[in-house]
Amino acid sequence: MVNLECWKEKAKSLKNEVFAIYLAYRNPRTPWYAKVFIAVIIGYALSPIDLIPDFIPVLGYVDDFIVIPAAISFAITMIPEDVMKECRENAKSESLSTRKRWVVAVIIVLIWLLAVYIVVNVLWHFIF
Repeated sequence: MVNLECWKEKAKSLKNEVFAIYLAYRNPRTPWYAKVFIAVIIGYALSPIDLIPDFIPVLGYVDDFIVIPAAISFAITMIPEDVMKECRENAKSESLSTRKRWVVAVIIVLIWLLAVYIVVNVLWHFIF
């Protein structure tokens, strides 16, 4: 039987790690190339376009479960250890405010609406 508490702890740990990466992204001691790579990962993760389309059985989710976590692991290696350690400690003590969560949610919704608009516009011109 699956241990639910173990999964909850892993999810909490992952949430803290993602928040630590966010804090590292904002840290001025993080190299510019790490910031660019993190931005590309986030853009790819939020993008409706994948390397392998999701409608392909099993393989469609490879990028979601393997490529993105591997890229995040690589991004962590780009961040200096002292910066990442400090950001992990801050991530445990801080949390995203509700206001910031709403801002992020609105941005994500706007990105999806833009993507839908572009797809509909392309299909409209293709059909007519």
